Amino acid sequence: MGAGSCDEAQEPQAPAYTATATADARWVLTGWSEGARRMLGYSCAEAVGRPAAELLAGGGPGAGTAAAPAPASGGTPAPPSLPPPVPAGPGRDPAEVLPWSGPVALRHRDGHRLELDLCAYPLLDGGGCSQGWLLTAESQGLRQRKQDREILERTFDQSPFSMWIYDADLRFWRVNAAAARLMEAGEDEMRGRPFETAVPDPSYVGFRERMRQVVRTGEPARHISFLKEGSGQERAWASSIWAARDESDRVCAVTAWGLDMSEEYWARRRLVLLNEASRSIGLTLDMVRTTEELAEVVVPRFADHVQVDLLESLFGNGELRDGPVADPVRLRRTAQRSAGGDGRRDGRADGYAGADGKTGPGTRPGPDGARGPARRGPEGAAPTGPTAPTAPTAPDGLAVVECLATGRPSVRLAAEPEQAASFGFGPVLGPGHGPACWPAGNPVVDPGVRAEGFHSVMTVPLIARGTVLGVAVLARGAHLRPFSADDLMLAEELAARTAVCIDNARRFARERAAAITLQRSLLPQRLPGQTAVEVASRYLPAGARAGIGGDWFDVIPLSGARVALVVGDVVGHGLHASASMGRLRTAVRTLAEVDLPPDELLTHLDDLVLHLNEEAEGLGAEADPFGGVPVTDMGATCLYAVYDPVSRRCRAASAGHPAPAVVAPDGTVEFLPVSPGPPLGVGGLPFEAVEVELDEGSLIALYTDGLLEARGRDVDEGLERLRRALAAAHTADPEATGNAVVEEMVPGAAPDDVALLLARTRALAPHRVATWQVEDDPASVPRARKLAAEQLAAWGLDDLTFVVELVVSELVTNAVRYGRPPVRLRLIRDRTLICEVSDSSATAPHLRRARAFDEGGRGLLLVARLMQGWGARQDAGGKTIWAEHPLPPRP
Repeated sequence: MGAGSCDEAQEPQAPAYTATATADARWVLTGWSEGARRMLGYSCAEAVGRPAAELLAGGGPGAGTAAAPAPASGGTPAPPSLPPPVPAGPGRDPAEVLPWSGPVALRHRDGHRLELDLCAYPLLDGGGCSQGWLLTAESQGLRQRKQDREILERTFDQSPFSMWIYDADLRFWRVNAAAARLMEAGEDEMRGRPFETAVPDPSYVGFRERMRQVVRTGEPARHISFLKEGSGQERAWASSIWAARDESDRVCAVTAWGLDMSEEYWARRRLVLLNEASRSIGLTLDMVRTTEELAEVVVPRFADHVQVDLLESLFGNGELRDGPVADPVRLRRTAQRSAGGDGRRDGRADGYAGADGKTGPGTRPGPDGARGPARRGPEGAAPTGPTAPTAPTAPDGLAVVECLATGRPSVRLAAEPEQAASFGFGPVLGPGHGPACWPAGNPVVDPGVRAEGFHSVMTVPLIARGTVLGVAVLARGAHLRPFSADDLMLAEELAARTAVCIDNARRFARERAAAITLQRSLLPQRLPGQTAVEVASRYLPAGARAGIGGDWFDVIPLSGARVALVVGDVVGHGLHASASMGRLRTAVRTLAEVDLPPDELLTHLDDLVLHLNEEAEGLGAEADPFGGVPVTDMGATCLYAVYDPVSRRCRAASAGHPAPAVVAPDGTVEFLPVSPGPPLGVGGLPFEAVEVELDEGSLIALYTDGLLEARGRDVDEGLERLRRALAAAHTADPEATGNAVVEEMVPGAAPDDVALLLARTRALAPHRVATWQVEDDPASVPRARKLAAEQLAAWGLDDLTFVVELVVSELVTNAVRYGRPPVRLRLIRDRTLICEVSDSSATAPHLRRARAFDEGGRGLLLVARLMQGWGARQDAGGKTIWAEHPLPPRP
């Protein structure tokens, strides 16, 4: 009648059985069960007929006989430690004969001691007299099972989680108290009912299908349910479902537990919304678009309606004050969006909002007498239909005024807020890390909110770097629960991120405007007049993200009716690139005035860039605050070409720049075979020039690489596309051709600066040019004067004869005296009258002032005084001295 030794009690799988025995009134054993044999080790033959006292620990034959109390009806006394039940004698009520139970120490057959609980039940005859005893004892395994079953039952019933047990046909079997409260039905009422009839709500179809899957496969599963309450608010339930198997490994039951994860669900939704906001707000450096992005993020997942107003001063050039708004200001509605509507922004100023709440221009009183900014409803933004809510008007105008004046948010609720909910698993992060608490002064209970079509309205300031930039008003209607303190924290975070993006866009707009102003001031404001080519130009600054670059172009009139065409590109973006571009353009114009050949000009320009880089390195590397490259890394590419309309020849050299395209009059497009050379700033390598003869009417296209390298297009593809665009528009004038090329090559925003210079060549007619060879003899000077006078007479320029004869005499005399033959005289009638004298000497004259008694040195001074301009240029055959005189006005 024992359960086993202490060692046996520690076995994980103790046997479960009940030991029974019977004894007569003298406590002599009369019956012995198999369970008793397993417990004490005595067989039935060994136990039956023995006194029960012999089985007690420390007992033996006769032991305890004297000590045991005698039964009331006589007979053998009860064994020690086994108080006898009171037998029912004559006249006694049988109900007085009660069972007994208590701890007893027994001796196993092998001698070890057993401690167990023994129950003794009296065996009564028909008259109620005791005839003997029925003794029972449970094994330790059976007692443990009963204890485990009791604990499990209490755990199941007292669990805070809703728990259900179904049979294999998904009929309710067990329902704990939490589930009964949720379903508003008791366990007895639910037992045996099929799930689909007990829970007909369509929202549970997915849960039912998941349970059927568990029955079918036996594999555990999880399920998330989103259910609507009677109030229309959405709640989230997390469920785990698993199967129970019988001895034959068949699914005999399905258990599920559910947890209200609404707070975790809303917290996760807020986190997802915040993450999306970080990826969706501030994609462009545009203030209005940034507010629209905020509206698109929050509606309809976080709010049913949102409107964003910015200070009108943000769109000007004035400075903003730090801190809240203290004076009346004008607000501009930049974004407005409602659930179900497209949310178009108004774009006009809405009126004034005074920080003190006083009425001002553009304000109107609300129903409660409060005055605030005149707010347009969602006429252009709210959804249509009979249930569409209207945008918050008054009294939220006062809330906006207070928000701007204090820099703090406010929340208005139509009813008292619910008690702050807790997370399903509690504030596991420690105190203060559970759901948020309302800040002081919030929320304000205002039943009038319902008149606006909402149950809660939130007003949040847009503050960046300590400055109030505007205000956002968010409202919720029927399909979302009222704003909570956690929602207010999220709204403040969204507003803060939006405000920083707005402020960045504002600052960038000002800096970009300054950079564009600087760049455009450094580019040619208008192209100079000349007759060598017909020109057109296009300049497209890079998109907002890239910043202003250093692309430039120029057209420089040269001596001899020639013209220089220049295009260049400074590495990097920002003010540094623009400033560097201005320095290089000025340097190119200065070197062009010296009439250097293209290859020599690029060599001098390369030396200049190297010198500038050396100076910058001496000052230290300072990065451009507007995104440009460090000043020590200044570099550029440049293409310089010179076209002569007299000979129709074009000479070009490149410093790492793409080759120009030439469109023949018949539409054939070729790229000049110019050697690209190293970029400016590399140094140590020569530049090579190429010279070609062009037909009159040819179109020269100079461009920067931004025209070729669009997104998803390599350089070769860009060159081929440019070839097709030029060929298609070759018959048009340069202006129309430029429009067509830009439209074809850059259909959208340019990823990099684009500079395009188009020049259609012209040729001077032979009758406008006169050339003579002059003998290397001072006696040839009079003949040169005569030839020049005759040509002027033929051109109808007799008024210039005296001046030109004087200049020709001086220049030819210098060439004969100080130069080397051959000597050539040329007159060109262009926009001015050009006189040129060339010889094969490389020595150029210098202007100097003669002293009072000097016999020479006054010739060039006289030329400089009489002519509009003069100079000298070097070429492969020597030098040329030229002088220009304006043509007399036509009668």
